[in-house]
This record gives sequence, C-alpha cells and structure tokens, in this order.
Amino acid sequence: MTLPDDSPQPVALVAGASRGLGLLVARELAAAGHRTVICARDAAELDRAVETMAGWGYAARAEVCDVADHLAVERLVDEVTRQEGPVEVAVHVAGVIQVGPLTAVTRGHFEQALDIMTWGPINLALAVLPGMRERGRGRIATVASIGGLVSVPHLLPYSTAKFAAVGFSQGLRSELAGTGITVTTIVPGLMRTGSHLHAQLTGDQAAEYAWFAPGASMPLISIDAERAAAQMVRAVLAGRGTVLITPLAKVGGRVAGLAPATTAAVLGLVARLLPKAPPGDTATVEGHEARARLDSPVVERLTTWGTRAAERFNETLRH
Repeated sequence: MTLPDDSPQPVALVAGASRGLGLLVARELAAAGHRTVICARDAAELDRAVETMAGWGYAARAEVCDVADHLAVERLVDEVTRQEGPVEVAVHVAGVIQVGPLTAVTRGHFEQALDIMTWGPINLALAVLPGMRERGRGRIATVASIGGLVSVPHLLPYSTAKFAAVGFSQGLRSELAGTGITVTTIVPGLMRTGSHLHAQLTGDQAAEYAWFAPGASMPLISIDAERAAAQMVRAVLAGRGTVLITPLAKVGGRVAGLAPATTAAVLGLVARLLPKAPPGDTATVEGHEARARLDSPVVERLTTWGTRAAERFNETLRH
C-alpha cells in the first residue's frame, strides 16, 4: 500500500520573474511541484505576474526586491525561509538589455548592467548558500547569455556583465563540488519573450530598435520562450553544469572557442555595419518608445511573434 505523500513542497525562488523568461521559469518550477516565490523591483508588475500565474493554474508569492542590493536579497531569503520554508532552488533571471554603440554608452550603463547581471547572481547565491550548506543540498542557477561567451557589438555593457556572470557561476559549481549543491549556468541565445519592448536603446534609438527587435522576435533566429524555460528548469533540477539552450548559442559558443580571432574579425565587420550614434547623444529610451519613433510597418511585421509573446508574458506596458 502506498501512503499519500504529505511532505511539504520544496521552495523555489526566482529573481527577475515579474515578466518574460523569469515568469515562465517560475511557471515551470510550479508545474514541477515547487512552492514558488518570485521577486522583482516593480510591485505593479509583480501583481500582474501573480495574476498571470493564477490564470495558468499556479499560485506564486511575490516580493519586491532589488537583486543589486545584497542586504535586501538576504532579508528576502530570510523572510521566505521563515514563512515558506528553506529555499531549495534559486534561479537568477533578472537582467537589463542595453543596445547601442560604445560612443553612446556611459559609465552608468555599465554600472547598471553589472549591478543587475553580475552582482545579482552573486548576491542571490551568497544569500541562499548558508542554508543549503547546512542541509547538504540545493540547486542554484544563473541565466546568462550567449553574450557571456561572445561579446556582441552594440551590447557591450550587457556582454561585460554576462561574461562575469558565466565566470562566477561556473567557478561556483567547482567550489561546491561534493557538497550536494549544484550550480547550473544557462547560456541561451535570443528568445521570443517580448523583452525588446523593454530594451534600453541609446545612440540612434530607432535604428537600433530596427535591427535588434526583429532578431529577438523572428523564428529561426530566436527560440520560443516557453520551450526554452522548460529546458532550463529540467537542466536545473537535474543538476547539470553549463547548458546552451538554442542552436545559435551552441554554434556561436563553439565557433568562438575554436576560432576566436576569426570571430573577432567578423564581429568587427558587423559593428561597422550597425547604426552610428549622433555625436554626443547618450540619451536612452525603452524599446516601446523607439518603436513608436520608428513607426515602421516592415519592422512591425518582423516583430509579430515577439509582440505576441509580450502580450502573453506580461511584457506589455499598462498604465
């Protein structure tokens, strides 16, 4: 006779889960039987995320937290542990995408990228590690990017932060070998989440949107975000090491590793072809504003899949 399993659900904490990929990762963890806690900086977005999760048939607890603030992350983990139980799975998805040439990028862009996408994973991991060490088990994951293996033109702050995140995550896995705690480094390529509408564009903002948004939206170039999230969660729960999600990420990572000089030369050519910035202009706008300025029916058609994803995954703006 099999007795009913009344053991508590393991707790999963997903940072950067109010919309897009993070929200989908939270859904996959809930579907896998986890009591899911999501955090982000925007309370209104979190409220909508909880509603979206409920519409999918899953409950989620939402907490406002800035992953760049290590004290806030530590308080969050302590609070979740007291009220929900120990954090068994911690996934960092929070990120910011800044698109533009170096001449239009400021030190502030680099600081923002590093705070969210380098210090964020570090802060989350260091906050959950004491409890995981005490229990002798746990899963930690960082969603990085192919931009953390290949530095892409017009995405320099993003790539800089992602390279650091990859190094931290892979090194942390080695440091924790044999402890029962696994660390997964997730390296996806472009995904259709609708995030192009929240990307920060500088320089010739409309022109930057015109090349970036279709790339983040079109099939064959980008992958379905739901499929990507499912692959990520399976890899995390299985305790895998470094996981490349999309075909382009796999090819790009291998080519860059085998032929770094050729890769650099090709990317240098790409940089020459990308839009130039107006002299002295470092103003930054979000993708939805650049989209309105561009007002291109062609780009609208090319971003149809990404726009549909934005509507489904809480990426559209509400006022």
